[in-house]
Amino acid sequence: MAGHPDGNLVRAHSGPQARLGAGPIVRRELREQRERATLRSGAAFAKGAGSRAISEEPDDERTCFERDRDRIVHSTAFRRLAGKTQVVVFPTDHQRTRLTHALEVAQVATSIAREIGVNTTLAEAIALGHDCGHGPGGHASEDAFDVFIREGFDHGPWGADVVLRSLNLCAETLDGIRNHSWSRPAPLTAEGHIVSWADRIAYSAHDLEDAIHAGIVTSDDLPAEIVEVCGRTRREQLNTFVRAVVGAVEEHGEVGMQAEEAGALAALRAFNYERIYVRPASLAQSLAVVEVLRALVEYYAEHPASMPDELDVQPQSDAALRAAVTYVAGMTDRYAFDMAIRHLGWPSERLPRGIDRGT
Repeated sequence: MAGHPDGNLVRAHSGPQARLGAGPIVRRELREQRERATLRSGAAFAKGAGSRAISEEPDDERTCFERDRDRIVHSTAFRRLAGKTQVVVFPTDHQRTRLTHALEVAQVATSIAREIGVNTTLAEAIALGHDCGHGPGGHASEDAFDVFIREGFDHGPWGADVVLRSLNLCAETLDGIRNHSWSRPAPLTAEGHIVSWADRIAYSAHDLEDAIHAGIVTSDDLPAEIVEVCGRTRREQLNTFVRAVVGAVEEHGEVGMQAEEAGALAALRAFNYERIYVRPASLAQSLAVVEVLRALVEYYAEHPASMPDELDVQPQSDAALRAAVTYVAGMTDRYAFDMAIRHLGWPSERLPRGIDRGT
């Protein structure tokens, strides 16, 4: 269908229309003014083209953080998260991937940012990009690549400084992505701190939900001290923890979590580690991931011409090794394992397996 023309206007529908009335369009500069008038002290404010490694002209329509969010969403690295492990290799229809995890972190982060009055768009951009540095096979990929990278492989800095470098994102966005893990230096913005909490809140709740649906644990297995504070369901847990962060900001004026709820979150995360992440089947999966990814990196470092980009590097050189890590880290789970079979003759029985109920 070509739509419904009416003079110089074409409508999508022929029925009643949504009448907006005349008035100015809310372009970038007006939205920047509104940020300064409405956001709380300490929020990050968008300004022109933003602070970028390569200078750009401001966009007429979008703030600098809105451009960052859009660039991340349209990036190859973000799309590939759909094929990367969150907890389980080869997830079923209902189990999370890195992509759905990123979306849930963004939802939690924007909920907190909106309520406390800081920059929701920056929080969303950081959240959507925070895991773009992850390799295939989950956190085990960090162990696999660590031996090849002089400074070590950490998915936060790798995402900000390698994977998303070509997007020329704002300094605030890159800082939040680089430092979202609690083991990293503190982010420079309140929005970055919010994503650090949102990440832990989201994965603690949704990894448990996935494990319950897979039959690994039941909600009755949760210790009473956790249930009494944050409930048994993802909905109850997210509601509790989001409100606890908001309440902490209201009371203390900085991003954190009220003590009782923070204790429950720590206990929930510890329960997940013991019953989900380090159970025998998960450890076997991690070992299989490490083995196959290291073998792939060694193969591509020895055969750099097998990588798609034109690389003028000597086989087995430091440059070839780093290029191999970059290439393999960008793969989805399935593509990496397919390449192991194709190039290495990797036996299928040595590949990581999907989830096993109750093991």
